[in-house]
Amino acid sequence: MSDPVTNPGPAAHQKIDTSVPHSARIWNYWLGGKDNYPVDEEAGDAYTAVFPGIVTIARGSRAFLRRNITYLVAEAGVRQFLDIGTGLPTADNTHEVAQRIAPESRIVYVDNDPMVLAHARALLYSTPEGATAYIDSDVLDPDSVLRDAARTLDFDRPIALILSNILGHVADYDQARSIVTRLMDALPSGSYLSVNDGSRGVDPGFEEAQDAYNESGAVPYNLRTVDEITAYFDGLELVEPGVVSVPFWRPDADSPAPEPVAEHGGLARKP
Repeated sequence: MSDPVTNPGPAAHQKIDTSVPHSARIWNYWLGGKDNYPVDEEAGDAYTAVFPGIVTIARGSRAFLRRNITYLVAEAGVRQFLDIGTGLPTADNTHEVAQRIAPESRIVYVDNDPMVLAHARALLYSTPEGATAYIDSDVLDPDSVLRDAARTLDFDRPIALILSNILGHVADYDQARSIVTRLMDALPSGSYLSVNDGSRGVDPGFEEAQDAYNESGAVPYNLRTVDEITAYFDGLELVEPGVVSVPFWRPDADSPAPEPVAEHGGLARKP
């Protein structure tokens, strides 16, 4: 296995706060992972008591990402990935999906959470032919992300930008749009943008649960309308079927008939 490249950054010096729930750890809990604390399990259970469907959304989001990566590698021929807000490792991380198909794939993960940094060694093992790197940075600082990613990725060749359930953490929608624009402007023609986020206007029960969570003192996650999520792809060429509820994005042939959830996503190519 090749050695990972890491940029320890400020998160390496932060203390992991186990007294308050954390969204990445709660998400890990819903996905069946073990990298969480009792406070996260309590918050996750409280959420599911109000809206049990959140577990379906979490797992549907992960499956959507897997199908996106599979398409990008197997059909679009992409070999480079910039995954921002990767969260805690579970099954089918971006590099695992990509390198199963193309071992030479190169992946840069970006996060600024100290617990994610603590698990970087487990996350970053690459095939000998490829590479993985971890950047301790923040989506709110795209210039820093791009600078550090250039140590591993070749910005003269197509790169897939992965923004999975991260833009909802940017409270100001216009700022979220500008971040996406800045990142995509730096990528060459033939690159791709993958976005999926919780959607508003689809499931009132989900909205009620999320609004209550946001008011609990935890780091808020802002649901967007389907039109707002779709606008992230302005100027790009959407891959069929466009921006849809995540179970409907190119479902596996052997999967049950999909049912809509309040999580929308899409994939688009930069001309």
